[in-house]
Amino acid sequence: MILIECILVFLLSLILIYLVKQYASTLNLIDIPNGRSTHTEHTPRGAGIGFFLGVATILPFFFFGYFVDHLWTFFAIFMVFSVGVLDDLKETSPNLKFVILILGSVMLFFDKIMIDDVGIFFGVDIHLGWFALPFTIFAVVGFTNALNLIDGLDGLSATISIIILGGLFTIGYMHNDTIMMMLSAAFISSLLAFLVFNWHPASIFMGDSGSLTLGFVISLLSIKALAYVPTVSVLFLGAIPIIDTIVVMARRKINGRSMFAADHCHIHHVLRHFFAENTPKTVIFLGILQSIYTVTALQLSKKIDEGFLLVLFILNIALVYMFLMAMIKRQNRKC
Repeated sequence: MILIECILVFLLSLILIYLVKQYASTLNLIDIPNGRSTHTEHTPRGAGIGFFLGVATILPFFFFGYFVDHLWTFFAIFMVFSVGVLDDLKETSPNLKFVILILGSVMLFFDKIMIDDVGIFFGVDIHLGWFALPFTIFAVVGFTNALNLIDGLDGLSATISIIILGGLFTIGYMHNDTIMMMLSAAFISSLLAFLVFNWHPASIFMGDSGSLTLGFVISLLSIKALAYVPTVSVLFLGAIPIIDTIVVMARRKINGRSMFAADHCHIHHVLRHFFAENTPKTVIFLGILQSIYTVTALQLSKKIDEGFLLVLFILNIALVYMFLMAMIKRQNRKC
């Protein structure tokens, strides 16, 4: 059933993304290059509208009962998608997107999708209790924005998302979790259709309708995965977006700049210059790196003490930070 679902989602997404691309000018879905852009030409955006509708149209025919049983979750996804569409059509304020992501996280809480038992760290079993909701909100909003931040090169966000979703599908398959399998498989299929148009040189971008929705879906699936894997495993699953965001914000803070200021000093920008401005090589390299992190995550047992693993992940961040700073200095970048 999932295989048929994937084929139909891929085909429908392919058609819908093509239609969005064709009518982008009419719908005012055009991305105009600015100081943050790596492209130089006006390019259609809003492909997220196409690949989300591909998923949303096909899934109910196969898994309608799950939609009924998890109305809060699917309404939250639709709400995040809607604010992304609104941003693609006419740029909305960051505050509105922030509020919608918080509301979406609260709706997940109503469906019992939350971070409560964090795991065992150095012999201490940590339960969040009343802090479960604010911590869940922090995690969902944080990762959704992290995925949005790596959407800076043709094919990058889709490639990284496919690999992360592949890891989540594997966890769902190993533990017979239908929600995890159907959502992961559907979005992988829709993203493969998107890559037909988005691989360098991209003819359309996903826009916030895509990146916000993807980040939110990956977040909620990662929270569901905590029933089967340790918390640090989820950090490794989403390693590239998480590490990039932490490293970039830390660098800005240390340099006395706003942590939310835009620049061209993300990991993918620095690596792209290292690869002689070759976008496909950069995306493939980061995809391989994310695959290594994902395979590592799948090896970790639920019942282990996670203290050492957390230290390992933090050391990983420190190493990436030092590498990034050395490369920035070598490239004479203004960051």
